Amino acid sequence: MTIPLKTSTAAVLMLLAGAAFGQRYTAEEYIAQWEGVAVKAMKEHGIPASITLAQGLLESGNGNSELAREARNHFGIKCTPDWTGGKSYHDDDRKNDCFRKYNDAADSYDDHARFLQRPRYAGLFELRTTDYKGWAHGLKKAGYATDPRYPQKLIDLIERYELHKLDSGGKPSRPAPAPKPSTTKPRPTEGDEVIVSVDGSRPIQRNALGMKVVMARRGDTFRGVADELGVLAGQVAKWNDQDKNAAIMEGQVLYLQPKRNQAKEAKEHVVRAGESLWSISQEHGMKLEKLALYNGLAEDAPVAPGTRLVLRKPKR
Repeated sequence: MTIPLKTSTAAVLMLLAGAAFGQRYTAEEYIAQWEGVAVKAMKEHGIPASITLAQGLLESGNGNSELAREARNHFGIKCTPDWTGGKSYHDDDRKNDCFRKYNDAADSYDDHARFLQRPRYAGLFELRTTDYKGWAHGLKKAGYATDPRYPQKLIDLIERYELHKLDSGGKPSRPAPAPKPSTTKPRPTEGDEVIVSVDGSRPIQRNALGMKVVMARRGDTFRGVADELGVLAGQVAKWNDQDKNAAIMEGQVLYLQPKRNQAKEAKEHVVRAGESLWSISQEHGMKLEKLALYNGLAEDAPVAPGTRLVLRKPKR
């Protein structure tokens, strides 16, 4: 795939990154900043302003994603053989995938307009600039993204923020900005502690091990979860010792940070029926590689019920 998808909220990304990146933008602030650039692209290139803005919102998480912050890349465009500009490397479809890096985010918008001039997108320019639904579905059909819900995500953003008004010379409404999430940690309650849930995204929790996790929903994929949280699918899969194309079960715990080299509390684990080294590594928040190493096993080795596994590095 050429372009990864990323959706997120400011608070979610701050938690994932583990450090403050400075100002965090709301969708309304992002639209106000870039709507003029999007309208200019529409007049010069025939790309609906609503589509440009919706893609910018979606791909960059309102301008808050790591790629947008670090590389000023608001559309997740990867390097191609003819690219001679700056480069930024992140795990995505492959380890250390190359993404285009810009001197200014405005350059990302210019490059996005040029990118859509490629022959594969030629059919889009036969549509009216007011046909944002046709453009949304056409982008998916032309291979801009692999997410089957990509067109609907764009349409939802366009209609939620009235971006379609820009396509006919109007202005979207300016709703009052949502209150910013509190940075004060909530008081713990029984069970997992919810850290934050912003703009309808699923709550990020701290589990009993004190690690950031989310609970998988029916139909989740690593790509979809990564899109929602504004990170790369390969990174989320790596944190969970799985391939980014692996199936995810409803209710599965997904770590949003690297797992530990050894269990924090337990020293050993007695294998129960139906367990695997991977499921045990998830239960104790430790890397599968380390669990297998400490017990002299291959990572995919079966483990019989009743087997005692050590969860910490053996002393020499």
